[in-house]
Amino acid sequence: MRGRIVLICGLAALCTGVASAGPAAPPSALLHPAKLTAHAPRTFTVTFRTSKGSFVVTVHRTWSPRGADRFYNLVRNRFYDGQKVFRVVPHFVVQFGISAYPQVSAAWASADIPDDPSTGHHNVRSTIAFASAGPNTRTTQVFINTGDNVQLDGYGFTPFGAVTSGMKTIDSLYGGYADRPTPHQAEMAQQGNAYFRTHWPRLDTIVSARIR
Repeated sequence: MRGRIVLICGLAALCTGVASAGPAAPPSALLHPAKLTAHAPRTFTVTFRTSKGSFVVTVHRTWSPRGADRFYNLVRNRFYDGQKVFRVVPHFVVQFGISAYPQVSAAWASADIPDDPSTGHHNVRSTIAFASAGPNTRTTQVFINTGDNVQLDGYGFTPFGAVTSGMKTIDSLYGGYADRPTPHQAEMAQQGNAYFRTHWPRLDTIVSARIR
């Protein structure tokens, strides 16, 4: 999977981790991104269960229509289940979105969606946006702002929602590795859970993500 990059005081990659437990195979729908094109409701909520507790994201399609639709389809098809939260930088971001399954990562590697123009919502604490590798390269990786990061607004990171419950859970996720896993996105995508068990065993897990 291609790198997800953001410019902040130089280059800092925004990417995600993978899982340690879960079903033996992913839902078959996740192997066919082109078929997952349902339009999201105007507003919907997603409950994430993690190894540190739960949090709730409220999505607003008017903020970022393409982003909301992509997130809706990913969650509906259980894309985020079992993933590791691989990047946790206090007062900056928490990020995830590389599948636990290498075959799913391969299927989504080029499933880009166009950027959404800003609708006046900023990258402030608790908002969620897709990471990218440049213009029009959003696929599956998302980040939650744990600080006020309005400097990201000018780089195409349009928020599509916000955490409306459970920021204490977000703040408690293991961040001891900080950005050290970030350069290893290829290994994350190609090896899935085995890579994380061997190299980054303390990362927290997204157990499930469900639309309420």
